[in-house]
Amino acid sequence: MRRLNLSRVARAVHDEAEITRAAVAERLGLTRAAVSSLVEQLMAAGFVAESGKTFSGQAGRPGTALTMARTGHAGLGVSVDVDALTVCLVDLAGTERLRLTEAGRHAGADPRAVLRDAALLTGRALRTAAREGLAPAGVDLALPGLVAEGVVRQAPNLGWNAVPAAELFAQALRDDGAQLPVGSDNEANSAALAQLWAGAPGGARTFVYLSGDIGVGGAVVLDGELLRGAHGFAGEIGHLVVDPNGPDCRCGSRGCLERYAGQDALLHAAGVDPRDGIAVLARRAADGSGAPEARRARDAVEQAGTMLGVALSGAVNLLDPETVVLGGFYRELADRLAPAAERELQRRVVSGLWDAGSGRLSTASPAGDAARGAAGQVLRRVLADPLAYGGAASAP
Repeated sequence: MRRLNLSRVARAVHDEAEITRAAVAERLGLTRAAVSSLVEQLMAAGFVAESGKTFSGQAGRPGTALTMARTGHAGLGVSVDVDALTVCLVDLAGTERLRLTEAGRHAGADPRAVLRDAALLTGRALRTAAREGLAPAGVDLALPGLVAEGVVRQAPNLGWNAVPAAELFAQALRDDGAQLPVGSDNEANSAALAQLWAGAPGGARTFVYLSGDIGVGGAVVLDGELLRGAHGFAGEIGHLVVDPNGPDCRCGSRGCLERYAGQDALLHAAGVDPRDGIAVLARRAADGSGAPEARRARDAVEQAGTMLGVALSGAVNLLDPETVVLGGFYRELADRLAPAAERELQRRVVSGLWDAGSGRLSTASPAGDAARGAAGQVLRRVLADPLAYGGAASAP
């Protein structure tokens, strides 16, 4: 019971950012004496600190505010994308303390080489963490494709099949002199959780998340919990078929959403050199002139938005989410992408579930991305069982 209550108190302090012992006791239904004892244990273990601020309650002397410790325990997240590696370091309060990004083309590359590069970048983050007085309790990988129990079962855009990514990454970390528990998840799942924890648009607790990248990632959050499905693969909206007679997809099907709304497909349709990327596409699409390249860019983005709307209408009819959140590069194209998607949603979603101007199609917060979500998953495990992480953490 004490173990459970330590977690409850730690979560209360984390969720409120600043809160007094008396307020924790009231929130959790515990006695003030019990909360004080639990807080002392959490402070000794390096989880909780006093902020120095005092707040007056309804009765008794003012209470000193508690906050999560700014040093000690932390979480690391590593996002492995087709064109980049990103490492994010987050402290117990949920504050991002470091972000490192390294560009690279990973499609078709040897998974061992990619994960070795990710481990080397993580090593740089660990050395910075040590200087900041932070000791990551673990590191989670955010990986594109079907991920279960540390294995990438299939990642068509990387060309990976049955790759034991967590094991290979952990070994590369050890080779670099570091040893940490390694977890893993799908990148869209990680990004959706980051959105939830940062505050989804409108405070939504039930939403569909789309991640625009080389492909199209997706995740579903229902009442504050990630929907994983029977085998952990729920949310693969990028491989919903929007045109049975459409082009072949790397997944083995044809006419999948990502063949119209993924980055590579969209740049090709717009006539934009992949080396120029989404920034050039966004600039051309925003150009209201009659220049041929501007018209082609606008047409490509609107076609992608239409296909997004087709796919999303099925998800909305099935799940009835509060909102649909557009993340990844879709945020940059939202001005032209969203209206086309809205038209399809209004046309296809059953009557009354999608009204014009409802604001249910929204863009992601910059605070929510896959690397940050992966780091957050490490911290959630720490907060779920602080005793499992021993005494006060100290950076190596």
